[in-house]
Amino acid sequence: MPFKIHKTRAFGLLLASIMTGILLLGMPTSSAQTTQDISHGISHGISHGISMHGSPKLPPDYKKFSFADSRTIIGGKLTRAEIGSFDSLNPFLVRGTAPEGLRELVFESLMIRHNDEPFSLYGLLAERLETTPDRSAVTFTLRKEAKFSDGQPVRVEDVVFSYETLKARGRPNHRYYYGQIRAIEFPAPRQIKFIFDTEKPDRELPLIIGLMPILPEHIYQGAAFEDVSMKLPVGSGPYSVETVEPGRRITYRRDKNYWGRNMPFNKGRHNIERLDYEYFRDENSAFEAFKAGLIDLWYENDPKRWKAGYNFPAARDGRIIKKEIETGIPSGLRGFVFNTRKEYFADPQLRMALSMVFNFDWINKSLFSDAYQRTESYFQNSDLSAKGQPASPAEMKLLRGARLAQNILQNGYAAPAGDPKGHNRQIRQTALELLKKSGYVVTNGRLVHKRSGDALAFEILVQTREDERLALTYSRMLNSIGVAAQVRYVDATQYQNRLQTFDYDMIINDWYASLSPGNEQAFYWGSEAADQNGSRNYPGIKSKQVDRAIQALTKARNRQDFVTAARALDRLLMGGHYVVPLYHLPRQWIAVWSQVEHSWKHALYGAQIDSWWINPQN
Repeated sequence: MPFKIHKTRAFGLLLASIMTGILLLGMPTSSAQTTQDISHGISHGISHGISMHGSPKLPPDYKKFSFADSRTIIGGKLTRAEIGSFDSLNPFLVRGTAPEGLRELVFESLMIRHNDEPFSLYGLLAERLETTPDRSAVTFTLRKEAKFSDGQPVRVEDVVFSYETLKARGRPNHRYYYGQIRAIEFPAPRQIKFIFDTEKPDRELPLIIGLMPILPEHIYQGAAFEDVSMKLPVGSGPYSVETVEPGRRITYRRDKNYWGRNMPFNKGRHNIERLDYEYFRDENSAFEAFKAGLIDLWYENDPKRWKAGYNFPAARDGRIIKKEIETGIPSGLRGFVFNTRKEYFADPQLRMALSMVFNFDWINKSLFSDAYQRTESYFQNSDLSAKGQPASPAEMKLLRGARLAQNILQNGYAAPAGDPKGHNRQIRQTALELLKKSGYVVTNGRLVHKRSGDALAFEILVQTREDERLALTYSRMLNSIGVAAQVRYVDATQYQNRLQTFDYDMIINDWYASLSPGNEQAFYWGSEAADQNGSRNYPGIKSKQVDRAIQALTKARNRQDFVTAARALDRLLMGGHYVVPLYHLPRQWIAVWSQVEHSWKHALYGAQIDSWWINPQN
């Protein structure tokens, strides 16, 4: 019979050991047959994979991921550039900044995401899973082969340790997700069953638990988990950390003893022997390093540079190749973020007025060679977007009580038209009229509140020179209506510290959007996350309607309900004017030195660098 672990883990694991012995020594024939049926995937709900909606695309006997190439070259070195710094080798703590790649390359989860589908997972450390019809519980069966890099096997106890540690001491999103687990059972050897809180049913939770990073208990138990030093981490992933120069460089080397080397999900992936991440203070110095051949791959985000900045020898003679990669993902939302925890930004009418002053048309023409598209939806370029869509009756139920303008309900958010010549006088006048309704007047060239006499002044916090340039441009636009916006540039560590405690007036942030938004949206926009240090609810949104839309997203059992909930969330975020929406690129821009090669097929989510390789003949 199964047994449970609730609050007292030690007793549960002791009982697990006892029950495992009973099962092995005296299991009745019928129970043994049931176990055999489960191992062959006969029992209801057992699968090699799981999708948020519908069924996984890949069959149980799939050979490789669809974007991976089976004819790759193993070996070589790839150096990538990162901006900023790092001061910790623990990517699961709120304090400290971990280097890029650490979570993905060193630590593995029970399941792995296939990025050529909206949201589907396949067995990784777990060889299979079983869910109840309502997804109120999920059972994972661990692989016998799975091992950590020090040779120790991945055990059920490691899974329990990871769950308890991350729930108690991990990031806020871990605490939020794992807090919805009501009990844990151990139905059979190598099996662990998570039972969820039925008062908060959430169909995404089996997938969220499937993506939980698994830590070795024998390494991270006790105070070791809180260690923010440069002690080399131990995980089960395809790479290990070879060398570290704190804040400057981290090198990962392909683990020759990696347990999953020949598994289908790894065929054609993790081909490069050594991965270097070099850290730079700003993009300009990083790009100069790329031009000089010190960096092998460059994600380009500057349209002006993409169009005119590759007129140097290596790019002209073909040693550097520019690639434009189509994706099927939504635009996401990048913008100037109002911290509504500040009293003056609590007024949506004021936020709307300040948003109107941002002259995208002039910025796009003057700074970016008209290469960007204005972002008018969190899910732009997908059917999840509310842009141009009237709110359906089902969506109106989710929006009830929200104070949204009629045009938002009818057509979604539409950014005000700018002026490519930079004048924008009519828009500024309209913004001043809105500010007047919020109690502000212009006195001696400054916008002040009539009652308090306080001038409207705030700080825009940035951590890159590119963001600083953009913020200074917006600051000048705000100054044209009497608003004093000071731009403060700080280093990466100080920026992260202030970000995690919401110690700012305004920042520039970029929220990634997937084709299958779910639980993470509560971490981005939910009321509970607004008061949790380290969450990504940077605007401090506390809205019953937003919470309701997020809950509907996670509960949706069919595509129609899912789209309805996504559009409601989109309408609320954009119509609430929590962010001055900026712009997005129409496709991925990547430049590489010619020795970097990839398959002819890219994933739905764009370039998957972990399936690329180095060809020394180039």
